[in-house]
Amino acid sequence: MELSDKAEEILESLFVAARDNPAAAVAVSRLPAGDAGEAIAELTAAGLVTRQDDALVLTESGRKEGEGVLRRHCLAERLLMDVLDVGEELVHQTACRFEHIIHKGIDDRICTLLGHPKFCPHGTPIPPGPCCIENRDTALPVVAPLADLPAGASGRIAYIHTRERGTLDKLIAMGALPGADISVIQVFPSYVFQVGQAQLAVDRQIADSIYVRVAQPRPRPLRARRRFRGRTGQR
Repeated sequence: MELSDKAEEILESLFVAARDNPAAAVAVSRLPAGDAGEAIAELTAAGLVTRQDDALVLTESGRKEGEGVLRRHCLAERLLMDVLDVGEELVHQTACRFEHIIHKGIDDRICTLLGHPKFCPHGTPIPPGPCCIENRDTALPVVAPLADLPAGASGRIAYIHTRERGTLDKLIAMGALPGADISVIQVFPSYVFQVGQAQLAVDRQIADSIYVRVAQPRPRPLRARRRFRGRTGQR
């Protein structure tokens, strides 16, 4: 289904506003600023929304489509920040444009590349896709939680995601900050990793909150085969 950029923005806003109550009506005044008349007519004609006076309600298909738009936006933010190192002040604005060119199917590839992130940089839960449920790809992602990495993996801390202030304070005290080099030493019975000169042990909950930009192993160079000349064994 091809929708205009404005229609997708409205769908995303409607989905976020009614995420916990799918049947909720959202006032048109709460939608993104600007003339939304044509976009609303587009969504109504496509059967994605119904109008109730000055409010809109998502249909089942509209909710599904809005969820997909939000997913692409959140993944765009994660890609821009975690892989392309775009500054936080530009992430949202750039992602608003980028989300419209991420086609369905490509978002699953981006999600797999990032290690199936659960939250956007601003803490919004990312709707899971088929790739998250199936977890098809067994290759190491570019960015992944420390808890998902094997012993011996290394990289750099990309970001910390926790809503527990105590956990954040503990990580700061440990020196586990974004940009710090990190290597995994042990994953059982506790997670042991090294940051700088310090080796630290944490539980699963804390290990899940540390997201690492994984250092991809370099391919080993092929050794040139020695050529043997003649029958005497001379090289």
